[in-house]
Amino acid sequence: MAIFFLILIPLLLPILLQILLIVISSRRTRRKSVGFFHPYTNDGGGGERVLWCAVRAIQEEKPGLECTVYTGDDASPESLSARALDRFGVELLRPPKVIHLTKRKWVEEKTYPRFTMIGQSLGSIYLAWEALCKETPQFYVDTSGYAFTYPLARLFGCRVICYTHYPTISTDMLTRVTNRSSMYNNDSLIAKSVWLSRCKMVYYLVFSFLYGFVGSCTNLTIVNSSWTKSHILKLWKIPGRTKLVYPPCDTSALQMLPLERSTEPPNIISVAQFRPEKAHTLQLEAFRIVLDRLGSGFIPRPKLQMVGSCRNQEDLNRFQKLKEKCVELNIDDCVEFHKDVTYKDLVGLLGGAIVGLHSMIDEHFGISVVEYMAAGAIPLANNSAGPKMDIILKEGEQQTGFLASTKEEYADAIVNVLTMSETDRLAIACAARNRAKRFSEQSFYRDFKEAIRPVFDLD
Repeated sequence: MAIFFLILIPLLLPILLQILLIVISSRRTRRKSVGFFHPYTNDGGGGERVLWCAVRAIQEEKPGLECTVYTGDDASPESLSARALDRFGVELLRPPKVIHLTKRKWVEEKTYPRFTMIGQSLGSIYLAWEALCKETPQFYVDTSGYAFTYPLARLFGCRVICYTHYPTISTDMLTRVTNRSSMYNNDSLIAKSVWLSRCKMVYYLVFSFLYGFVGSCTNLTIVNSSWTKSHILKLWKIPGRTKLVYPPCDTSALQMLPLERSTEPPNIISVAQFRPEKAHTLQLEAFRIVLDRLGSGFIPRPKLQMVGSCRNQEDLNRFQKLKEKCVELNIDDCVEFHKDVTYKDLVGLLGGAIVGLHSMIDEHFGISVVEYMAAGAIPLANNSAGPKMDIILKEGEQQTGFLASTKEEYADAIVNVLTMSETDRLAIACAARNRAKRFSEQSFYRDFKEAIRPVFDLD
């Protein structure tokens, strides 16, 4: 064994010295800038909206600091600035600098069929190494949840700020493995096996320990909901450096939409990326039940509009399977699919909807739910996490929406809304719109700037 180490040390020493020299050189040449680590700038979800609003907030708060976006997409400063405006209605004060990443495959889910969490986490370190070697900023801001990159950024001399949408691992995930519950993140093969479930539990416990360590390396942790905050506090244990800032929801444009709207036909809208955890199939099955309960005498028949974006080929495959599921359920004539719509088109669709559907279990926040409320569509969300704890709460004494868990409960709520009087519907829609004002972009800008100010003013 001693001989092995005597041979290994001379081989590793040049590599370690080279790494050390790169880190020292990068620390000395740090730019007076803010680097946003966001490898996917085309996902079209709430995380991308946070990115652009955060860039805008820092441009307003610290106009002397250049904003840099690290991305694996083929994008230019002008195209990203245009995308922020066209897709999310966020007008940047100036285009961000773009650093292109070529190693993004190391954070892609398909690269790790097994041990996905640890694989992507270690891969993110490699990707962040590429980013920080190409340009080392004074402030490193992660808006995508790559916590394992934080110690590396600190090593490069950066102050680290993260906006955490959801923990990579949570006590809820541990509970599901313990209970052997099959879900998108707990394969049925493992759930059926006591031995495999125990092995996965050990894996999760080791990962949660590592996740707790790397997360504690931030100078500031911003979380997006009460649910996320409770889990992050348990895992990272840095309450003094953890702040709650609700994500930016574009309520200003949506608040202008009239609450009175045509119900011929009554439109039900679902806005979510076509990812497995969004549970689109449950929505289709619930809609089939709704049509059966309403019967052929309910004229005109309701229409379900599924709106979302696809990040990759897997999402595109899932998108196609949802269309096939509609044919299987014999509802294809009542379901519309809208992929990668512009922000202007999204506003138009929301303005014509009566009900807004959300079905993800343990959704950390639920920006789409707030958008439904602001637009005047009565929200129907999963009875868990963000929608339950922060969003669909009473406004005064008035109900602001509905919560459900099973397809039958979703169907009950949809039928309830479709058959209630116009007066009752408007009362709920009005209360929901008032509550949505709590989650406006203006509130995000104010609270985000207040949270980051102590870190930026340390000089």
